[in-house]
Amino acid sequence: MTKLSVNINKFATLRNARGGNIPDILKVARDCEQFGADGITVHPRPDERHIRYQDVRDLKPLVTTEFNIEGYPSKDFMDLVLEVKPHQCTLVPDPPDAITSNTGWDTIKHQSQLKEVISELKRNGIRVSIFLNAEPDKVAGAKSAGADRIELYTGPYAEEYTNARTQPQNLQLFNDYKNTAREATAIGLDLNAGHDLNLDNLRFFKLHIPQLKEVSIGHALVADAIYFGLENTIQLYKRQLID
Repeated sequence: MTKLSVNINKFATLRNARGGNIPDILKVARDCEQFGADGITVHPRPDERHIRYQDVRDLKPLVTTEFNIEGYPSKDFMDLVLEVKPHQCTLVPDPPDAITSNTGWDTIKHQSQLKEVISELKRNGIRVSIFLNAEPDKVAGAKSAGADRIELYTGPYAEEYTNARTQPQNLQLFNDYKNTAREATAIGLDLNAGHDLNLDNLRFFKLHIPQLKEVSIGHALVADAIYFGLENTIQLYKRQLID
């Protein structure tokens, strides 16, 4: 079954909005694991507007499933990742002021940078995933840079899935995702996915891209937890990922 990694950034956003330690991010991570999550994802940004660098340090000894740190490989980010040594580091090309991730790497243009960063991460025993658009021609660049996996940026898929209800032709975009996934598998890269996946669109994605190893979901899952409760919500998402 495809693994579910819960991105806990939005819990930290809620905590930071009021100050103090409610909700307790460490307890959130432990509870997510207890309720069935296969991993915990965090995305520390330079302004620490949600997950703080110290949160990442505090989480490391507590996470018993897979710990995934994602972000842009600035010096501060790399120093943190190499200190904490998570199971996986997902590299995203976000500028410092990005509200959220909104595109994947150009693995051709940034090949030299990616090779250098990935080499350092792998020397420290960290599996590396590269955030990638649904562009089959960029997959080989991820492989040659040294990545172990790609994470498909599923924002455009989520938008087109919604539009396809009234405009079925829009789902033609999904062919790009399937072709990117096939290309990755053919050259030995494993496949993750994330961004705007939710209870409405996740099952379709999973059924049509069976190579999927892991999804990272935060915003929609946290929003659903407001209505359904965290334990129930995690189980609802896991049911969408059954083979």
